Amino acid sequence: MPALIPTDFTAIVTWLGVVESDDRTALAANARDALDLTFDGVAGSVHGGRIRPSCSRVVAQHTKGTPIANERQVSILSEEEMAEIAAGMGLARLDPARLGATIVIRGLPDLSLVPPSSRLQGPDGATLVVDMQNRPCHLPARSIETVEPGKGKLFKRAAEGLRGVTAWVQREGRLALGDALRLHIPDQPAWPHIDSARGR
Repeated sequence: MPALIPTDFTAIVTWLGVVESDDRTALAANARDALDLTFDGVAGSVHGGRIRPSCSRVVAQHTKGTPIANERQVSILSEEEMAEIAAGMGLARLDPARLGATIVIRGLPDLSLVPPSSRLQGPDGATLVVDMQNRPCHLPARSIETVEPGKGKLFKRAAEGLRGVTAWVQREGRLALGDALRLHIPDQPAWPHIDSARGR
């Protein structure tokens, strides 16, 4: 039995983008028709590179700014979850560019709950390894506020548990709009001690 199970779940790529500016007050991705994925991530992306400085997400493990492996090269969101976030904010839709998205997909249920270490594989073999669920932060909120005054402050609460996942490139390749990504999941049960680890 392989350590990773190819599933029958596939998702269609509906949007691609690159965040090229590190302006923390106006997060915005530039839309693309295709992306070349390399071991450094996406060319031109501020989230690229094999190493990144540690941030507040991992401060319990590393002093902020410590060089660590970059497991956050790519931000993947789902159309379905974005629609839920928009509804929670009282908006008709959310622009993925304002969320700093790299890839938006349609058709994979509960993307934000996909197990860490799952793979999403494209038609030419390009493979992304899911690190973990992305958490809502203030940067998209600020960006949304510039185009939807008064709505940015609603983002973090509305996006809780729906922010998609971050991932890194395991195999290089090319992704284009309309491509299908197949989900592969780890062949192991959930860790039975998770509630104890959370202090429950």
